[in-house]
Amino acid sequence: MTILRPAFLSDAQPLATLGRDSFCAAFAHLYDPADLDTFLKQVYAPEVVAKEIADDFCIHQLAAVSDKPDAKLLGFCKMRDPSWYADDSNAANPIALGQLYTDPAATGQGIGAGLMDWALDLARSRGHDAIQLSVWSENTRAQKFYQRYGFAKIKDIEFWVGNTCDAEFLYELRL
Repeated sequence: MTILRPAFLSDAQPLATLGRDSFCAAFAHLYDPADLDTFLKQVYAPEVVAKEIADDFCIHQLAAVSDKPDAKLLGFCKMRDPSWYADDSNAANPIALGQLYTDPAATGQGIGAGLMDWALDLARSRGHDAIQLSVWSENTRAQKFYQRYGFAKIKDIEFWVGNTCDAEFLYELRL
C-alpha cells in the first residue's frame, strides 16, 4: 500500500537520494559528468533538501510504502509558492510544481497520479489560480502525463544543468 505524507527534516537524506536517483535514471545520459555533478550538488545535496523542507516557500509531499518514519520512499512532489514562473503568465496567484518524481522501479504504479491529485488539491485549497511547471522539450512521456490533467505549453524556457542549457517548455494549468 502506498501512503502520501508531508516531508519532515528527517526525510532530507532519503528524499535527496530519491531525487538524485530519479533524475539520473531519466536524464544522466544527456550531460557531461562534471555538469551533472554540479547540478546534483546544487539540487539534491541532503543539506539543500533539508533547507527546502524547512522553507515556508516549499511544500513536499512524499509517497511511501507505509506511514512509518523510515519507510521506503516511492515518489515525491515539490510545490513552490510563489511560483518561479509567475512573471511568465498573467495568472494572478500561480504556484509552481517544482518536481514530481517516482522511484524508477515504481513508475507506472499510479504514484505520480496520486501526487498530482495532491498537488491539484493543494493549489485549489490555497486559492491559487494556476499551477506552472517546466518540462524538458523532448520528454514526451511527461508532457502527455501533464496534458492529461489539462496542462498546456505557454512558453519556451531554458533549464541549466551545470554549463548545459536544455530547451524546456513552461506548462500551465488554470484552476
